[in-house]
Amino acid sequence: MATQIATKEREAVLVQPAHVRPMMGLEVLEPVPARNVPYELSDPFILVHEATVPINRERAKLDTTHPHRGFDNLWYILSGSASTGHSTGPGGTFERARLETGALLKIRTGRGVYHAESIGADELREGRTGEFRSVLFWVNLARKDKQSEPTAQVIDAPDVPTRQEGGAVVRTLVGPGAAVELGTPALILDVELADGGDFSQAIDPAFNAFVWMLEGEAEIGANGRRANRSDIAVLGPGGALTVKEARPGTRFMLMAGKPYREDPIYNGPYVD
Repeated sequence: MATQIATKEREAVLVQPAHVRPMMGLEVLEPVPARNVPYELSDPFILVHEATVPINRERAKLDTTHPHRGFDNLWYILSGSASTGHSTGPGGTFERARLETGALLKIRTGRGVYHAESIGADELREGRTGEFRSVLFWVNLARKDKQSEPTAQVIDAPDVPTRQEGGAVVRTLVGPGAAVELGTPALILDVELADGGDFSQAIDPAFNAFVWMLEGEAEIGANGRRANRSDIAVLGPGGALTVKEARPGTRFMLMAGKPYREDPIYNGPYVD
């Protein structure tokens, strides 16, 4: 008779609200790095920011262009439309990217790239104003890959694999079937529970993982820790995540990745 081994469900080892960081005239939610949480538990995820950004002439006057190095930079548009530029063209020239709701921009910063040039400029030229909401996250590169060639990749919303699972709509930004491949094996999901309810997902036991609450409220993990909008729930070891008793309208991101177990050297926008 075959022996069946039960998959251990991960517990939420910590639930806490994101830090609010003033940045470029905005109040940015910063769940990672999480206070009181060592990097070893979020490795390879270095930083996660969420912000709602107005598109107007005042903001267009700001010079937001800045350099990065040493990680994969991903920008996911939750709502609205955004545009930006980055120096990944021939000879380091700037090329533009336009992202509608649900689109994803991946920049491998590698040995160095300039990013966030003229945010929203394309919309303003078309007479469009308003705002967009997005999540930006940095995923470390192995030290051997820090000097790789910078590249950019745009995935439009229709090209993001999407599945209906019970009452959940699950978008796979990174993982099986996704067009984006990071420097390390990873799984990044956007999960919506319009009517509330439960959700479960297998996670490679070798991955670190956490949940970032975009909307609503739910019980996270086998121990049922309650998490609300703007909370991060850091997950312990195991092979599966269970989310229960989510309120209608709950939405969250599951971020999981294989740790490098290399100590990053932080130099502002450079991660060596």
